[in-house]
Amino acid sequence: MKQKHLKIIRVIIAVLFLVLIAALFLDFREFIPAAWADRILFLQFVPSVIRFITIPALAAAGFFIILILTALFGRVYCSAICPLGILQDVFSWLSKKTGLIKRYKFKKALNYLRYPILGLTVVFLLFGSLFVLNLLDPYSSFGRIFSDVIRPGLIAANNGLAGLLERFDVYFLYRHNLELITWRTVLIPVITFALIIGLSLYYGRLYCNTICPVGTVLGFLSRVSLFQIKMDASTCTKCGKCSFACKSNCIHVKTLEVDQSRCVACYNCISVCPENSIRYERTSMITKKQVETDTSKRNFIGKTVLYGAALAGISKRIWGQESADRPAGRIPNTINHPVTPPGSMSIKHFTDRCTACHLCVTVCPTSVLQPSFLEYGFTGMSQPHMDYSVEYCNFECTKCGEVCPTGAILPLTVEDKKLEQTGQVHFIIEKCIVYTDNTACGSCSEHCPTQAVRMVPYKEGLTIPETDPDICIGCGACEFACPVKPHTAIYVDGNEVHQVAKAPHIEELNVMEHEDFPF
Repeated sequence: MKQKHLKIIRVIIAVLFLVLIAALFLDFREFIPAAWADRILFLQFVPSVIRFITIPALAAAGFFIILILTALFGRVYCSAICPLGILQDVFSWLSKKTGLIKRYKFKKALNYLRYPILGLTVVFLLFGSLFVLNLLDPYSSFGRIFSDVIRPGLIAANNGLAGLLERFDVYFLYRHNLELITWRTVLIPVITFALIIGLSLYYGRLYCNTICPVGTVLGFLSRVSLFQIKMDASTCTKCGKCSFACKSNCIHVKTLEVDQSRCVACYNCISVCPENSIRYERTSMITKKQVETDTSKRNFIGKTVLYGAALAGISKRIWGQESADRPAGRIPNTINHPVTPPGSMSIKHFTDRCTACHLCVTVCPTSVLQPSFLEYGFTGMSQPHMDYSVEYCNFECTKCGEVCPTGAILPLTVEDKKLEQTGQVHFIIEKCIVYTDNTACGSCSEHCPTQAVRMVPYKEGLTIPETDPDICIGCGACEFACPVKPHTAIYVDGNEVHQVAKAPHIEELNVMEHEDFPF
């Protein structure tokens, strides 16, 4: 019985996962409910592992299913569930269709890169840093590419088409605000995207089998999986078609061997074999083979330990100090901690679990969540932070906690969100335009949702802000509204550990009661 149907099943599942996950990041019209994110991303390996560490519950145990599937069927996660792997397949398919590459060929595994990269990832994890994992995790890389590169392009195209249709009085499309784009935002996603395109166009799944730490880990398990790709020496004519179709470059026709650690279970080889000599079958025992120990791998990994330890320590941000020689708005504010999203509990909790997939950045209605540069230090690069120069956090919005796949941002009720203090307000009177220009303002007070900033008498005819940090929740509305630029007169300094703010005092209105109409 031929098994060519396996490829069809794999393609259908892969397309489904690719479309659903891509839709999460591209849905700027918000058609997809935020609550669906957990279901769609349940089987993403790294987010599931981190979420399980945070919330050890069945709802966060998708990675267990992936490990079981790998032990049974090989690296089916890489071929049909991982969005970055499926995206590579799309480019590989385009490469063959356009003639950039006509066929693949067997190549030895680049273990001198593969295992050291995994070792470096582990070293950073042992030092409490997700830096390398964030850069290489396939789901998070896919998220950054679609959130920071493709999504803005899609919004720009929508706005252009909407403007064109408006000329003909057609209004079923409408314009959408284009999120802030800076080189810091797109640097890592663009480099990753370029690497993915280049490798997949010419080398198939080289990224998955050399750079991706998830692929390497699952590769260890797939070596002994219950079902594997096998070649029948009695019927094989060594025509080479299977090797030409293998995007993992792992089929050695001369020896009739398949490198199971690199095979991503795409079943391309089965679909092209004219003699039906390649089978996906149960293996009772892996053929024993004496393998010569490669000590160079151990030596290389050992050397990366010192490098990783040193690099993990480069994570301190240098903040500017005030200077009387500069205009008020040019004097940097003293920031001790960045502000992490509501529900993230603390900076440590957030940075220890965030893989920088940017799904929270995508769903944030005000775009106050922005990828960081050095706000968390070098090893926290790209993890989102609250950027109040862009916008402020909506008082009743809880979307980021609803979609976070790792538990870095925990879900909050609206009532809890209104009291979670992510930071505290600070006011520098010497920078305020009421003080420097003797002019009326009050923008900060008008925007504050908790009355943590209110205006009090200052001079004749003028009022000036007064702050109450105890009822401030750190939403940044005051900082965003302040007209002093680039460094505002009022700003939020993040809490290293989130606190609970006091409930704001609500003044009761005195309503005169009348038995009859007063007129």
